[in-house]
Amino acid sequence: MKLKTIAIIFLLIFNSISYSQGKIKQAEDDLNEEKSSTTTPYTTNHKNLNNSNNYSDNFLSDIVGGLFIQLFAYTAYGVAIESPFEINHKASGAYLTKHPYSNTNTGHYSYDWNDNTEIFTTTISNRLVYESNSVYGNHLNLDLRFLKRIELELDFLQLWEQNTNVPRNSLGIYTALVKYNRVRTERFNASWGLGAAYVAGNVNKLGFTYGLSAELFFVKPLSLESNFTETLVNSETINKFNGLLNYHKNQYKYILGYEHLQIGSVPFSNVTAGFGISF
Repeated sequence: MKLKTIAIIFLLIFNSISYSQGKIKQAEDDLNEEKSSTTTPYTTNHKNLNNSNNYSDNFLSDIVGGLFIQLFAYTAYGVAIESPFEINHKASGAYLTKHPYSNTNTGHYSYDWNDNTEIFTTTISNRLVYESNSVYGNHLNLDLRFLKRIELELDFLQLWEQNTNVPRNSLGIYTALVKYNRVRTERFNASWGLGAAYVAGNVNKLGFTYGLSAELFFVKPLSLESNFTETLVNSETINKFNGLLNYHKNQYKYILGYEHLQIGSVPFSNVTAGFGISF
């Protein structure tokens, strides 16, 4: 009985180790897998309908549908861009700052034009990500902010997996997002973005990407930042989420946090730390 128990424990440990050793390979296999979906055609066989009723129904549908589309477009614009209630608020015309907490207690935006105002800003950051001795990586990010509300984000995530029992493996993910800063207050900003990602390694595929970001400047010199992106590749997704604590000093920031990746069916839970500079 004891021998059987030991054997079961050994198998469980072996399976866990094997999975951790081949996580990147498994993630690549998931992204490369082509999944086909079957659809059942839907047919109708109503041949004896009254023509006048058809015309009446179509006319009513056109009116209701048109009103619904206009209402949806108006609501979507207000949610995504700006609602009429916000136009007269100071945040509507907020200015970019040179960098967070630059001679003030504000973050990326200020309501007043002053010596700290900037038209175009650039932030470069680099973070190491670490899950285990066999799985680790590097996260390089470039943010370009301009026209008050627009942001271009270029992101490169490189993962490595190295273990004595399996060949060295790596996976790189290049992401480009055009972001709109929807909320622009002096203490909090939030944005959404659309773009694309290219998965290198043994995948070599391009996918559609969308993302959400937010940063809260709750007390000088600290801020809390969170970012989420989802990339669609074949029938699988790549999800990236992080929660970061930033310490700002002049144009520099020091970063510590957590980063979670879900590549296909394979999760990666990483601690992350790094450094950034704004200019």
